[in-house]
Amino acid sequence: MLSFWVLKYLREIIEKKNAGYFVLIDPEECKIEKCSKISREIENAGADAILVGGSLLTCDLHPIVESLKKETTLPIILFPGDSTHLTPHADAILFMSLISGRNPNYLIGEQVKAAPLIRRYSLEPIPTGYILIDGGNRTAVEFMSGTFPIPRDKPDIVGPHALAAEYLGMKMVYLEAGSGADLPVPKQIVSYVKKQINIPLIVGGGIRTPEIAHKLVNAGADFVVIGNILEECGSTEKMKEFANAIQKG
Repeated sequence: MLSFWVLKYLREIIEKKNAGYFVLIDPEECKIEKCSKISREIENAGADAILVGGSLLTCDLHPIVESLKKETTLPIILFPGDSTHLTPHADAILFMSLISGRNPNYLIGEQVKAAPLIRRYSLEPIPTGYILIDGGNRTAVEFMSGTFPIPRDKPDIVGPHALAAEYLGMKMVYLEAGSGADLPVPKQIVSYVKKQINIPLIVGGGIRTPEIAHKLVNAGADFVVIGNILEECGSTEKMKEFANAIQKG
């Protein structure tokens, strides 16, 4: 019997800190020789987990995640673009279904291809309803998945999607404005969705300042995902600012 622990750990983070903080690493942007240092900095800055993924192109995750794992005690969770983005060196995977779209390949097709490898690699699957929200510009995930985001002013559409995810047995809902989004998920949508569901809510995309992160936590986000921060000068201090803003939410 496999001893899965990551989802339990994440639930405990919510209980202890009110909200959690994920730093997302794009494997296409992470140099292997710097991975150990990066993972150590992320942990020291107060993050609660490291997400690896976001890329929609094929890349070799094995050496990157193996190197990240050497210098951190944080769980490393895969955030896959498709069924090729898997490695046994991670602890868990957001087993996502793009429920805001109607492309069957991202609703169930890639998941069927990934499932045998997830079991072979002993990854902890965390079933997650992935909902794409309009971030003010056309993002890579919208283009590559062939799906349309839900409009920013339609919380009444987002809410039933999130509730359907819970009723389907998913353990988390992820509201995503998309990598490189001009705008984050509106706090009104976050608040509306939080009132609809009883499972943890992740929010990511377009979150460029600690102040925005703080507002999203106050609106109901249980976890906030910060992605492009590692590319900034003084990223360690910036990550600490995000940690403080999220955890005092």
